[in-house]
Amino acid sequence: MGLGTFKGGIHPYDGKELSKDKPIQEVLPKGDMVYPLSQHIGAPATPLVAVGDTVLKGQKIAEAGGFVSAPIYASASGTVKAIEPRRVVVGDMVNSIVVENDGEFRSVEFTETEDVTSLSKEEVIGKIKEAGIVGMGGAGFPTHVKLSPKEPEKIDYVIANCAECEPYLTSDYRRMLEEPEKLIGGMKIVLQLFDNAKGVLGIEDNKPDCIKLLTELVKDEPRIEVMALKTKYPQGSERQLIYAVSGRAINASMLPADAGCIVDNVDTLVAVYNAVKLGKPLMHRIVTITGNAVNNPANFSVCIGTNFSELVEMAGGFRTQPKKIISGGPMMGFAMFHLDIPTTKTTSALLCLTEDEVAQYEPSACINCARCVEVCPSRIVPSRLADYSENYQEELFEKWNGLECIECGSCSFICPAKRQLAQAIKSMKKTVLANKRKK
Repeated sequence: MGLGTFKGGIHPYDGKELSKDKPIQEVLPKGDMVYPLSQHIGAPATPLVAVGDTVLKGQKIAEAGGFVSAPIYASASGTVKAIEPRRVVVGDMVNSIVVENDGEFRSVEFTETEDVTSLSKEEVIGKIKEAGIVGMGGAGFPTHVKLSPKEPEKIDYVIANCAECEPYLTSDYRRMLEEPEKLIGGMKIVLQLFDNAKGVLGIEDNKPDCIKLLTELVKDEPRIEVMALKTKYPQGSERQLIYAVSGRAINASMLPADAGCIVDNVDTLVAVYNAVKLGKPLMHRIVTITGNAVNNPANFSVCIGTNFSELVEMAGGFRTQPKKIISGGPMMGFAMFHLDIPTTKTTSALLCLTEDEVAQYEPSACINCARCVEVCPSRIVPSRLADYSENYQEELFEKWNGLECIECGSCSFICPAKRQLAQAIKSMKKTVLANKRKK
């Protein structure tokens, strides 16, 4: 069988050699813990604590603010010192619970479930919801909502996104190598919810060790298989992954469930296992600290709410002052102007580079080479859509399928004129969608 893939895509330098061989290190924060109340798509969480309250690790400090929302748990013990707006990676000021870390990490007790197969579907969903689990690949969509489609009997595939196609990131890679049983355990729990579904672990073929290990571990699991995917960015994008695994196509007006698919990230499935089997809410995640400006690139098991500056210090600090700092990967991450920002449920990496390659080039006129069209995984025309965006032509932008853009940045990467195509399209998408909501 050939490698699963999709049309279009690019092959950027992946930079994974900096941290791929660095085992996960558990690190404990020293400073204040900051928990933004919006760490997910949907309504912000509602605080359950007040200034002056003492909290324990694993204690719920904010409850879901609606169905599409998620509760938040303390990842360290201490005293609530403030509930106030704090800066997050996208630059916004978000209302946050600030806990003065006492350094003791006193914890509530967690109750393990001996036999998860004895749980009803409603009990499984309830545990996932209560644990505050969201999509940890970056989107932050509440997992209990994703796992509650209108017609669960029509779900044919539960796909584990093990591609990790974004350059430099190695957190999922280390998780697959070091805790594969938890990944498989999480997949088996999700499969309990969908009687007709098959589980697929989709892994890019630049991770042959993960493919070999997981294939061996699922050889006696009739409902789970490992599928090798062609190494290509953005192989891990939801639409492209679904097409590569199932051959089914979805567009911007559809959900994966409309194509009979559910897609979850590696860390999300591990969080499901921890919640349903071990009774632990979402308090930790793996974060890659990497880039050629970092002394000792590493993969850390991080208490959510830890300050980025502490993680850089734990990675040996900077060997030289970085010119570009990004939360996430270079293709879809968010540029940051300082490190006094907390990690959240969706934090996958901190990338620190000695050169700002984007700022080095001045965009020039389009040369009509069509390379952006060639690599676009959504099969649209980025150069034309960028023109419509820059000229505020909303109607033409929508007519030419601008809303189908997945904002992967492949067009900007490949453009010889160095035009910021993805940025222009992304801005116009926001405008069009905002105007649709007004109507």
